[in-house]
Amino acid sequence: MADRFDTGMSVRRQVLGDAHVDRAEAGKTAFDRPFQTMITEGAWGTLWADDTISRRDRSLLTLALLAATGNFEEIPMHIRASRNTGASPDEVMQAFLHVAVYAGVPKANHAIKLAKDTYKELGVEL
Repeated sequence: MADRFDTGMSVRRQVLGDAHVDRAEAGKTAFDRPFQTMITEGAWGTLWADDTISRRDRSLLTLALLAATGNFEEIPMHIRASRNTGASPDEVMQAFLHVAVYAGVPKANHAIKLAKDTYKELGVEL
């Protein structure tokens, strides 16, 4: 498991950036350590480390799934990560348009608002 954890930390840093991961690690406690280990090994060390599909595609899938399921809290983080995965703002919008048709306009609308706010914060002109 150490290899999967180490791979997960490497991929997590590549996608989310060192500053984000350092903040998350600094906030880790004995209480949430098992959860942090599980997502590092599972999400980052297994899923995101797999090269069957590109990180760009995973990024777009992740954003669409977060919006479609109403898990909006992580959308800004994954918008920031799209700078590292290569998913463009136009591609992100297309993912959210899919959400509008297949999961609901209100979910897409909120995801788009979060994306706009995050891109503005990053200095990305839309």
